[in-house]
Amino acid sequence: MAGDPNSTEVLALEGEIDLHRSPQLKQEISAIIDRRPACILVDLSRVSYMDSSGLAVLVETLQRLSGNGGKLGLFGLGQSVRHIFEIARLDQVFQIFPDESAARAALA
Repeated sequence: MAGDPNSTEVLALEGEIDLHRSPQLKQEISAIIDRRPACILVDLSRVSYMDSSGLAVLVETLQRLSGNGGKLGLFGLGQSVRHIFEIARLDQVFQIFPDESAARAALA
């Protein structure tokens, strides 16, 4: 069960989310999940590239949150990052929003 039913945490990422950055990202997200927010919103507006290791961290996050009754939303995907999600068909798995306010309105 989620902690505070009204709590939403926003994680803003930037740069390249690749094999070198993914372990650190996994630790950051685990620390947030341990606080048991009802919803985590991930700001990808300043991410220039994401590889499969970054996608794997987000998939694992979604699974962990869903198991706890929490929600995960992604927003601000640039065209290149959105394309990676579309190729992997993960745009059909994740809840993706144009901006933070749309994500909060739908999930928080």
